Amino acid sequence: MRRDVISSLLAILTLTVVLGLAYPLLVTGVAQVVFPSRADGSKLERNGTLVGSRLLAQDFGRAPEYFHSRPSTATKYNPAATAFTNLGPNSKDARDTFKASLASYLARERRYNPGLDARRVPVDAVTSSASGVDPHISAANAAIQARRVAAVRRLPLARVRELIADHTDGRFLGVLGEPGVNVLELNLALDRLASS
Repeated sequence: MRRDVISSLLAILTLTVVLGLAYPLLVTGVAQVVFPSRADGSKLERNGTLVGSRLLAQDFGRAPEYFHSRPSTATKYNPAATAFTNLGPNSKDARDTFKASLASYLARERRYNPGLDARRVPVDAVTSSASGVDPHISAANAAIQARRVAAVRRLPLARVRELIADHTDGRFLGVLGEPGVNVLELNLALDRLASS
């Protein structure tokens, strides 16, 4: 019995050191060498000031001169409070949330996109992602918002569309997922254009 207890304690100690300390340190060290920016959170800076991460959405909802992220279930797009709503397709709460998001989107964009109706609004414009902080919007969503951003910033629509194309990430490995426009990077590019 004593031998079994000692063997068990040694196994726990060994596994704790190997899997709890050595392995995480090794993975972190390799990540820092091979992918330093990603390992540090893909941080984005403007004029030496940290403004966010390429991996996390931000709330641009009150600023008409910026592209807006997807709706979020996290308060103020807080990555520490991410969670999926778990509301099913028959949920009244989900229906009410999507209806309110759609009304808000149409109220904001219809002025710049005459004839825009609910059938033409991309699904990502009214639904949150699983995490609630997905940094991408669809190309269709960006195309609708482009007219507002171009008008408010007094930029040619063609130039705004070029910026959208420049900040659209393709499919992962060329086949997985859908192309997406990184909202924070796109908005930073718009700010750089304005300051040049």
